Amino acid sequence: MAYSYPGAPVKVGSDLTTTEIHHLMKTPSLLRKRLATILDHKFIADYLLAGRFTAEGGAILYETGEEIFPADSPEAIAPGGEYPKTVMTTGELASAKTRKTGLASDVTDEAISRLLINPVDRGLRKIANGMIRDIDGTALGVIASKVAQTFAATAQWTSGEAIVDTVLSAKAKAEEDHIEESFDYSVVALKPTQFAKVAASLIKSDLVPRESGNFVLSGVIPDYLGLTWVTSQHVPFSDPILVDRDQLGGMADEKITSPGYVGYDGLEVKSIRKDERDMYTVQARRITVPVVLEPNAGIRITGTGV
Repeated sequence: MAYSYPGAPVKVGSDLTTTEIHHLMKTPSLLRKRLATILDHKFIADYLLAGRFTAEGGAILYETGEEIFPADSPEAIAPGGEYPKTVMTTGELASAKTRKTGLASDVTDEAISRLLINPVDRGLRKIANGMIRDIDGTALGVIASKVAQTFAATAQWTSGEAIVDTVLSAKAKAEEDHIEESFDYSVVALKPTQFAKVAASLIKSDLVPRESGNFVLSGVIPDYLGLTWVTSQHVPFSDPILVDRDQLGGMADEKITSPGYVGYDGLEVKSIRKDERDMYTVQARRITVPVVLEPNAGIRITGTGV
C-alpha cells in the first residue's frame, strides 16, 4: 500500500453536542476517526523507513548487507536441459529491541460541557504530536548514526544550479558505486529551514514551473528532479540526506493485545472512563523499533551551507 507524507487527515464534523462527545469518547471506532481528523502529520520515520516488519517477543532479528543479485550468472539452456541453480546469499544477522512509548492526558466532564469538542481535540493533538516527535526523533537519529556514506556538495547551495548539480551528482555516483545493490536514491530529507532555502533558491534560479505545479502555491516541492523532497522539524542531522526509502529499512512494530485500543498511522489510542472523577483519560502508545537494513541506501550531503 502506498504511503504519502504528510497525509491528508480524515474529516469528521466538529458541531457535536455534549451527548455525542461522550458517546465518541466511549466508542473506540469514533475515537479513531477523531484522531484521524485532528492529526497534524504522519510519522516521517514511516516514510523514510518504508519497510513494515513485525517484532515478536520484544525484539526483531534481521539481516543487513544482503546483495540483491545471485552469486551465479544465468546460462544458456538447451531444449529439455536442466536449469542451473545458484546458492542464495544472506546478510549479516542483527537484532533490535522494541520500545513501548506512551503518553496520556485527562479530559474532564466540566471541560466538555464548557468547551465541547475542543478539549478532546487538544488532548488528542498534543498526545499524537508528542508521540510523533519522540518516535521520529529516535528513528531519524538511528538513520543518522547508521548512514556513513557522504558526498561533498559541488558548491554551496546558494543557487538552484548548485542544488541540481550536487543532488544529481550524488545520486549518480552512489548508484554507480553500489551497482550490485541497485539502489535508487529517490528521496531528499532536510530540516524546515533548509527546505525553505532550497525552495527559495530554486524559485530565484527560475528552475521551477510558473504555471500548474508551482510549489509557491502549495508549499511542497513536487518530485523535483525526479526526487521527493520531505521535511520535518524532528530531523536531527544537519546535512540533507538522500535515501532509497525502499531499501533503507523499516519500522518493526510489536502488536500487544489490549482491550479498547484502536490504531491509526502506527498510533494506538484508548479512552478510559473514570466515573469516580467525572473525567476521561485518553492515552496513546506505539511499540516499535526503527531498523536500518542497508546503510548504503542513504547519503549525507555535506558542505551545502544551508
